[in-house]
Amino acid sequence: MATQLDTEAQASTNDRAIELYRLMSKVHHADQRVRKGLSSGEIAMSYWPVDGQEAMSAGAALALSDTDQLVSTYRGLGDVVAKGIDLAGYFGEILGRSTGLSRGKAGAMGISDPDHGIAWTTGIVGAGPLIANGIALAASIRGTGQVVLVSFGDGATSIGYMHEAMNMAALWSLPVVFFCQNNAWAECTAMSRYTRTVDLSDRAGGYGMPGVTVDGTDPQAVHDAVSEAVGRARTGDGPTFVEAVAYRLQGHYFGDGMAYADPDELAAKRADPPFDRYRRRLVEEGTATADDLDRIDAEVSEKVESAFAAARDAESLEAEELTRDVFADNGSELAAGTATRVPLPDGETEDLGLVQAIHRTLDRAMAADESIILLGEDIGDRSGGGMFKITAGLSAKYGELRVRDTPIAESSIIGAALGASLAGLRPVAELMFMDFLGVAMDQIANHAAKVRYLSGGRRGAPLVIRTMVGTGAGPQHSQAVEAWAMHTPGLKVVWPSTAADAAGLLNACLREEDPCLFIESMKLYYGGGKGPVPVADYVIPLGQADVKRAGSDVTICTYGVMVHAALEAANTLQDEGVSVEVLDLRTLVPLDLQAVLASVGKTKRLVVAHESVGFCGPGAEIAAAVGAELFGELAAPIQRVAGTYTPVPRAATLEAACRPNSAQLVDAVRRVV
Repeated sequence: MATQLDTEAQASTNDRAIELYRLMSKVHHADQRVRKGLSSGEIAMSYWPVDGQEAMSAGAALALSDTDQLVSTYRGLGDVVAKGIDLAGYFGEILGRSTGLSRGKAGAMGISDPDHGIAWTTGIVGAGPLIANGIALAASIRGTGQVVLVSFGDGATSIGYMHEAMNMAALWSLPVVFFCQNNAWAECTAMSRYTRTVDLSDRAGGYGMPGVTVDGTDPQAVHDAVSEAVGRARTGDGPTFVEAVAYRLQGHYFGDGMAYADPDELAAKRADPPFDRYRRRLVEEGTATADDLDRIDAEVSEKVESAFAAARDAESLEAEELTRDVFADNGSELAAGTATRVPLPDGETEDLGLVQAIHRTLDRAMAADESIILLGEDIGDRSGGGMFKITAGLSAKYGELRVRDTPIAESSIIGAALGASLAGLRPVAELMFMDFLGVAMDQIANHAAKVRYLSGGRRGAPLVIRTMVGTGAGPQHSQAVEAWAMHTPGLKVVWPSTAADAAGLLNACLREEDPCLFIESMKLYYGGGKGPVPVADYVIPLGQADVKRAGSDVTICTYGVMVHAALEAANTLQDEGVSVEVLDLRTLVPLDLQAVLASVGKTKRLVVAHESVGFCGPGAEIAAAVGAELFGELAAPIQRVAGTYTPVPRAATLEAACRPNSAQLVDAVRRVV
């Protein structure tokens, strides 16, 4: 005779089975409704069907709590619908309507709904786990008990990002579940044609985490596996890799006829879809009647249709929406120029080099704000406090939870910083050399810089990326590539020339709601940037250039280490009776074009200088803007002084020829005067 406990357990099991069916039905009908609209011509959009994968999304979602977080992919309709996304807002978003979650700016590749635990969606294959690590890191530091499930396809396991992310998550015992939806196809390529691995979960062992493969057509099997993984993560035992195996019943994209699939195999799979199979199972086991399930389907279908119709009939976006939400203040690449100019504070000063000024600023900021964390290679005291000792002593003072030595994996560093910023922290990520932006550019340009825009202004990515332009280190450790960053909408770019400016500008970056790239010059680490720095804490607002030397005959507009070359040139030219004004931009985005125009409007002559390559460099943009605004006032053609169109060579003599210097500035000024 069954005990009361047995009865209650069975009732709980039955309730879970019904809820799994409800979630599968929701995914099934949502996917079906979108495909119906596309087939009939009712709507037009890019879409990636999830028919055949309903059990995966349902089983995984039910294993999560409401506060647990989901990171998914562009083909993640099943994931977000099962997690409980606002349906009308979701449909509005993928249809590009004003009622969309992000006002139609993101589409399926940028879905987020923080109110329902949907942290982020990415259109870059394999990039999500890097961000999931950061969200999990924030949960771990804050002790929230949250778990992050990151969903991706089997094709993503070929991407290096996946392996970086798994290594970092295991190393730090992060509360992450790596959920691989193996649907047998990496876009249009069968699994057997891109890997020798039979079970993708076998790869987990290489990173010291459990891996399990389950039947992805059985929602209960998926639920059990993910529940166990969530339990491990929540108790601090770290990540798990769960592989759910099924077969995608539709093409990679809507309209893909799947000519690459075996027609007999595909027909057999379509004849017995997981949703229908699970329905039969519940009826045969006596868990529910056909009428019970029909009522669930009717209720779900009605809600889906109502939400879809509301989105379909909503207004399209007005053109004015285009330029909103690039930055927190709805600003642009140019500084507004309306803010009051902020000078350095009066009072006591101390002589500091660039290294000491940045260290002091980070120290004070971490003491004042517990949300600030540092991530980077070798930045902790056990690793020497950073190559240039900028972070020395900070891990001893604030703990290794907040000052983290990372693996040598720049994409992982930026991805973790981005995820942590989405979860409410203010990370400072260090990329040891600016050349390494190339390694991490996906996370910088495709993710961090686009968060505000893709979320329709609902959230930002308040993180700082510190990096350094080397010297004497050869072609892969000495490049200045600020033009890359300036060409990325949503990213602010800062490059100080003095220790005093470095402190004030870094303080500004630490208060920004948008991602900031903070560039330091290695040459200035060794004395060039040293000078008096106010003892009192202060902020230099971004977008305010500074006249480092007033003059009347010609303007040299520059930034970073070239400011010192310009001042040297100005001293030389003073002996020739030429008065040079040196304008230090300090911030490249937003660019203080008004200050440039004001200076050149006075001197009537302009020399633009930077140490990066001249061809298509920042100087070209500045010269073009000044030429357009002051064409009739210029007394001479604008001159540009910049690096040669070559890699930066290791040989000292060649590097000296590659980099611009004060002598070249003197020659340029002589040409215009």
